[in-house]
Amino acid sequence: MMSKKHHRPPRPRIIDRILLARSAGRHLDGIWIGTWRGTPEDLAPIERAVLLVKQHSPLNYARIIRDLERVWVCLLPHGLGEYKPSLKACLLDERYVADPTTSIEQIACTIVHEATHARLERYGIGYKEELRARIEAICFRRELAFAARLPDSAELQQGIARCLEWYQANPDQFSDSHFQEGHTAGGIEALRYLGTPDWLIRAILVPLPLISRARKLLRFAWR
Repeated sequence: MMSKKHHRPPRPRIIDRILLARSAGRHLDGIWIGTWRGTPEDLAPIERAVLLVKQHSPLNYARIIRDLERVWVCLLPHGLGEYKPSLKACLLDERYVADPTTSIEQIACTIVHEATHARLERYGIGYKEELRARIEAICFRRELAFAARLPDSAELQQGIARCLEWYQANPDQFSDSHFQEGHTAGGIEALRYLGTPDWLIRAILVPLPLISRARKLLRFAWR
C-alpha cells in the first residue's frame, strides 16, 4: 500500500494563470471544466466523459474528484493529455477533443489516465525519467481496467492494451531527449495549427539550440 508523502507542488506559471483567467468554464461536482479558446457549450463532451466515469466506476470518479481541481482543454505540444501538478489539472489537447473520431469513452479513459498521474504525484511519486515507463504502465492499466467496465468496449480495450505493450517494449520513448524532441516537433505543429507563418516559426526556433547550449554550460559551471 502506498504511503502518502506530503510535498509542495510547483507554483503555476504566470502564462498559465493568464490563460486560465481568460478561459471559459463551469463547475461539475466541484471540478472546474474549461477551455482556453472555446465557449462553455464546447465543454459538453468533457462533461459527458466525466459523468461516464461517475456512472461506470465510482472508485475512479472519487479519485478524480479528490486528486484533480481542473480539466482544461488547451493546446498541447505533445500528447493527447497531460497532468500538470502546478494546476492540479488534467490537460486535454483541443485537437483531440474536437476530432470527430474521438469518442466520449476515449476522453473518459484519458481523464482516468491523467487522474492516475495526479494520484501518484499526491503520493510523492514524481515523473522522473527513470520512473516514467513504470508510471505510464500503471496509468495505462488503470485506464484499461476502467474501459473494461464500459459496454461494447472490446475495441477500446484492445487499443489501450496495444499502447501499453508498445510503451513497455520501447522505454526509450520516455527519455528526456525524446521528450524534448517530441515537444519541439509538437510545438511546431501547434504553431501551424494556430496559423503561424513558417517564417515566424523558423525565427522562433533558431535561438533554441543556443538556449540549450547555454543551459548546459550553466549546469556545468554550477557543479
